[in-house]
Amino acid sequence: MKTRITELFGIEYPVIQGGMAGVSDADLAAAVSNAGGLGILNSVGPADQLRAAIARIRELTDRPFGVNVMLLMPNAAEIADLLIEEKVPVVTTGAGSPKQYMQKWKEAGLKVMPVVPSATVAKKMQDLGADAVVCSGTEAGGHIGEVTTMSMLPVAARLCSIPIVAAGGIGDGRGMAGAFALGAEGVQCGTAFIVADECNVSDGYKDAIVKAMESDTRVYRNPGTMRNVRSVTSPMLERYLEALKEQGYETAKTLLGGGMANAVKEGDPEKSTYLAGQSAGAVARRASCRDIIETMVREAREVALAQADKWQ
Repeated sequence: MKTRITELFGIEYPVIQGGMAGVSDADLAAAVSNAGGLGILNSVGPADQLRAAIARIRELTDRPFGVNVMLLMPNAAEIADLLIEEKVPVVTTGAGSPKQYMQKWKEAGLKVMPVVPSATVAKKMQDLGADAVVCSGTEAGGHIGEVTTMSMLPVAARLCSIPIVAAGGIGDGRGMAGAFALGAEGVQCGTAFIVADECNVSDGYKDAIVKAMESDTRVYRNPGTMRNVRSVTSPMLERYLEALKEQGYETAKTLLGGGMANAVKEGDPEKSTYLAGQSAGAVARRASCRDIIETMVREAREVALAQADKWQ
């Protein structure tokens, strides 16, 4: 498959794995890259931890990969310099503007692809020198904006000349085909890869996603970042939401402590918040990264060709 995204990053398929804190480690990212997509490491944590993850992924694959930088993290500047030192091929950013780092990343030869919540911000990132943008709709898991993927993509395609990657609510080939029809040249998936065989999260986390329908997610404020996030519902999350209504935020926020860490390590629904998007409804089984990518691309092609026949 050939798009500007595959050519830009030197990958086989225009499928990118989202950089999810606590989830996107070297094993997962390398498996995605080896399967022809673009694996992305998360960078939340100490710089030495990321440096070790970069060394690990280079042991596991010789294909392109990237690192996601959450710009609100206190060590974002240190991480930004580390990416240059390590000659990371691709940088994705979120939770802030990469303006202060863009020039030095570009001068160092890094490909930069910010994750944005609106078409307006996508255009701003293009003007800053971004190589591509990920337009992430409110259907996504984790930290989210307010604009839907379907509303954002056509406007971004009109405003931007750089390639657009769609994210938020995309978990299968139908979603991929729809994103391409709206102007995308690639897709970024997080939820779909949490259930991958190579993803080192708990069985409970994976089962929660596989069992969920698109209506089984909740949006709430993350006490750590004070921004809205989306998760698949769980008893722990429902207790928090009930307490929020009855007792207020300051009391309720104490009920979420350790929820994401428990989801990753143990998966007990009584103690877990399963960050995931509405695409959970489209994610119906566990599979390898290669199976996930190849099935998605095959289904997208079949859907696109079937739709083309209707316009004859």
